[in-house]
Amino acid sequence: PLGAFIRIRSPIRSRSALFDIGIAGPIAGFVVSVIVLFLSLGLSQPMVPMPSAESIQLGLPLIFYSAHGLLSALGMAHGIAALPLSQVELHPVAVAAWVGMFATALNLLPGGQLDGGHMVFSLAPRVHRLVSRVTILALIPMAIYFWTGWLLWAALLGVSGMRHPMVPQWPGVDGSRRWLAVFGLLMLVLTFSPAPFLHSSLLTMIREVRAGQ
Repeated sequence: PLGAFIRIRSPIRSRSALFDIGIAGPIAGFVVSVIVLFLSLGLSQPMVPMPSAESIQLGLPLIFYSAHGLLSALGMAHGIAALPLSQVELHPVAVAAWVGMFATALNLLPGGQLDGGHMVFSLAPRVHRLVSRVTILALIPMAIYFWTGWLLWAALLGVSGMRHPMVPQWPGVDGSRRWLAVFGLLMLVLTFSPAPFLHSSLLTMIREVRAGQ
């Protein structure tokens, strides 16, 4: 996902071209991850025994629950259809799909020179700086209550978030691309998890440090 921070050196000739740069990677990653997810989630097994406190527990995005519900309705979820996903041990290939979804969500964050930031800038250059700042501010409480790693992303966006490649103001982005922007927002909603790693918030870490003293 850090590849989204690579600076674009060649000139970008239009806002539409910038939008295409921003949307292409997430769509490719999302489509591949969705295919892998639907092929592998049904191979997952009930979780026995319960994971220990030291094991890494993944927070699942909405797309996993949607896939689980659809596969269960089609009778393709086998032994996990009646189980909540919190009691399912994901197949290794399904974990790979989770990684792809996680990377897609990170790239779609609407700020800086991430793919989501490119899309925002191409659609409305004047609000890019404001949206980047709002994204940074939103990541800070998420780090406190959900996943400490959001602090790193807030810092990265703080460093790069106010800069952006210069793009001609006109012509703007056409209507078909605006529909793709809606799809980009849908991808973010489906792949984003506030707590991608459970029990790893800043508050949890502070409590553990205090308990160990």
